[in-house]
Amino acid sequence: MTTVMKEKTDIAVLKQFIGGEWVEGTGKRTIESVNPSDSRQIVATCKGASKADVEGALSAAQAAFKGWKATPAPARARVLDAVVKLARRDKERLGRILALEEGKILPEALGEMEKGINLLEWYAGEGLRFMGSTAPSELPKNLLYTIREPLGVVSIITPWNFPWAIPCWKIAPALVAGNTVIFKPASNTPWLAMELVKLFEEAGLPKGVLNFVVGAGSEVGDSLVEDARVQAVSFTGSNEIGVRVHTLAGKRGIKVTCEMGGKNPCIVWKDADQDLALAGVVKGAFGSTGQRCTATSRLILHEDIADAFVKKVVDAAKAMKIGAALGDGIDLGPAVDRAQLETDLKYIQIAKDDGATLLCGGNRVEDGDLKHGFFVEPTVFDRCTPKMRIAQEEVFGPVLAVFRVKSLEQAIEYANDTIFGLTCAIYTQDITTAMTYLEEAEVGMFHINSPTIGGEAQVPFGGVKGSGVGDREMAKEGIHFFSKPKTVFLDYTGKKRESNIY
Repeated sequence: MTTVMKEKTDIAVLKQFIGGEWVEGTGKRTIESVNPSDSRQIVATCKGASKADVEGALSAAQAAFKGWKATPAPARARVLDAVVKLARRDKERLGRILALEEGKILPEALGEMEKGINLLEWYAGEGLRFMGSTAPSELPKNLLYTIREPLGVVSIITPWNFPWAIPCWKIAPALVAGNTVIFKPASNTPWLAMELVKLFEEAGLPKGVLNFVVGAGSEVGDSLVEDARVQAVSFTGSNEIGVRVHTLAGKRGIKVTCEMGGKNPCIVWKDADQDLALAGVVKGAFGSTGQRCTATSRLILHEDIADAFVKKVVDAAKAMKIGAALGDGIDLGPAVDRAQLETDLKYIQIAKDDGATLLCGGNRVEDGDLKHGFFVEPTVFDRCTPKMRIAQEEVFGPVLAVFRVKSLEQAIEYANDTIFGLTCAIYTQDITTAMTYLEEAEVGMFHINSPTIGGEAQVPFGGVKGSGVGDREMAKEGIHFFSKPKTVFLDYTGKKRESNIY
């Protein structure tokens, strides 16, 4: 199976990875990964998985679990160490695949590569920290302590917008904790996902410990949640599917974490460093073409600075260079596919119909060869109100809604007026203003004088309300999700004695 890109027109032929073997899927659907910068180019193709393929993957994972669980955690972590070295070796090549397949401009693609490598590296360290705790017993001559154990077979279902970093931050803790994994990536970004699995194979991961299936959710998705062998599900994606995953897992009483959408606000207060705030807003709103769950989609401005600051945002948006993800000096790449492009354009029209004031953008870009890609202009709407759909529903594109407020109380009210609660930001030089918002913000992550985007391996990632259910991801929380504690009572006298404690 050859997946190295030699010429622009090469097509990578992908396979499923089941029980340590690369096999062709037996599903009815052939999956094609299209270059979103030029939809005439198919970059990868794969015969999709069937339920029988998923059954094979589940059986392989179940068979491999006993041996992998028995492997000491530091030894499990050494596989991740090896993957880190291999990923650094291949970073440039893999970053270009990411840009070609998902449409993320190359600097951002390389940034995502580095983030994923950092996550792998951090979780490799957890192999030496996968420990329980001790506690003083109420009884003499007793040792009271806890250990952590893996869950078993786990399902990992990932989205297209971070096809490298999100699989890294899910697969790494699952493996270090001693679980075996069924990994299903999004169908429109399977190439990079397969390349990640190949690195684990090259690093010496035992057969059956990590299995890879590419297929339509309608064909294989439910099996990854409902099968009795699956002991936990980690999902990132849309609210609609996330709620379904949570419901199905809840019926079985298994662990589940679902990281879903966001409608993230950024407050720029009248005392803010406007240059700093401008850079953060532009990066948060238009970076990755707005295709982040943490993207800045709502900008809340104090009315005293609104006119001047909005002009700066509009000027910055108009100055962005739009083009193919692998082009030189590009600021904004394409939407991931035609469906997302149509969603962007649909919400732009909805905002117009709802009475928002369009200040810039709003159109599909069709100049020259760009007409073959899925490009939309960075778009800014002013004088939005909290109940407009553009203020409530996730667009997942480079579309920014601006709100004007008179007081911090009103700004916080606007910021919290959504079903989502992933992340937020405030730009201010007044610590009292920042801390007042911090106390009231209904989010899982809070930024002061930095963009709404971002996360680091050593701190938890996730939101509240409609943005997520279950345990947080990354950091210690990530490995705790994929493991379970066991409490041990050890009476080392070995003698019968009277006690009224129990």
